[in-house]
Amino acid sequence: MISTIFLFFLAGLAEIGGGYLVWLWLRESKPLGYGIAGSLILVLYGILPTLQSFPSFGRVYAAYGGVFVVMAVLWGWLVDKKVPDMYDWIGAIVCIIGVSIMLWAPRG
Repeated sequence: MISTIFLFFLAGLAEIGGGYLVWLWLRESKPLGYGIAGSLILVLYGILPTLQSFPSFGRVYAAYGGVFVVMAVLWGWLVDKKVPDMYDWIGAIVCIIGVSIMLWAPRG
């Protein structure tokens, strides 16, 4: 379970961080190096979920989606200084509950 969470965390960091660097390059006129670095990090993001032990691509990516939502809310708060409101937190909690059900529900 710890390795699952850790890989989801790394994938989220790579996706959000890489996307953020591309955003800065294209939307805020940062140097091309931002776009290149962001693109390389996004390639790493594409590799990380394949290291999960789950056999189903769809289940891994669906579960990761919930983790991504939580990390994006936290990124917005910590990096962009946009304080999440009550509905952001409720949505994030709902996502984590959904992820937990998808990953760890007993299956026959």
